[in-house]
Amino acid sequence: MAKRIQFSAYGGPEVLEYADYQPTTPGPREVRVRNRAIGLNFIDTYYRSGLYPAPDFPTSLGTEGAGEVEAVGDEVTQFKVGDRVAYATGPLGAYSELHVLPADKLIHLPDSIGFEQAAAVMLKGLTVQYLLRQTYELKGGETILFHAAAGGVGLIACQWARALGVKLIGTVGSPEKAELARANGAWATIDYNRENVAQRVLELTDGAKCPVVYDSVGKDTWETSLDCVAPRGLLVSFGNASGPVTGVNLGILAQKGSLFVTRPTLFGYASTPERLQAMANELFGLIAEGRIQVEIKQRFALADAAKAHSALASRQTTGSTVLIP
Repeated sequence: MAKRIQFSAYGGPEVLEYADYQPTTPGPREVRVRNRAIGLNFIDTYYRSGLYPAPDFPTSLGTEGAGEVEAVGDEVTQFKVGDRVAYATGPLGAYSELHVLPADKLIHLPDSIGFEQAAAVMLKGLTVQYLLRQTYELKGGETILFHAAAGGVGLIACQWARALGVKLIGTVGSPEKAELARANGAWATIDYNRENVAQRVLELTDGAKCPVVYDSVGKDTWETSLDCVAPRGLLVSFGNASGPVTGVNLGILAQKGSLFVTRPTLFGYASTPERLQAMANELFGLIAEGRIQVEIKQRFALADAAKAHSALASRQTTGSTVLIP
């Protein structure tokens, strides 16, 4: 038997329970990982609340973790017992001491990257990789807008943008978060509780607006984000922190300057084991060079996952948060 966090109905953090369960034996192409650290991400709350449907009940949560290979299936050749590994693209079940998942979802973890560091950075770092390097391939010199710049994804985006020579304008909710974002490489910040975001973007860009805007907030920032995109620019909507964007009138894209919009996911970019490993290698390379620092701001015991979800939903967290089995 092992321990995991599971839930049997959609709802708030209170539906999460710390329970015993029996891990399965790995199938022919599967690996069982003993988690040493587990990543906490906003997408976990989408599954818990029912915004994203769970495959069945009871079910565990989480798609990100790091640890050691404990068992491998008969057809697995790329991993062996004792290998240090990390993962970020599912399936659900990372909130557990032991997790069985397909071998093609794992990447080899360099000795230079610790388990907690990997669990804190995999999903967020790979998200920034596809956003800045693939969805809109930044070349350097651009001025971009990135919402929630003091969050886990945002702080990595600030550092990565600085490494690329990109001016990142980050939205934040307090002076303290503004200071944190700037310390991590944001060129400028906008406090959305005190300033008009679209107006400040116009001022900071001398009226040009931004060729690309990255929005993980969703419903509450949709209109503002559109107002910050330059003509023929791109709005990248990659999250729903305030709720999903619905009822979109495509005509508004024409009215605001023949804009483009995309709704990408990590799973659409890390679509093969080779792509996944290559994306992770680029991320780990920047960490090894010291150009990206992974700061774990909060640690919770796995048993306290509900408390971690409450802190995340109330925006009490900054940077990365990990759960420790």
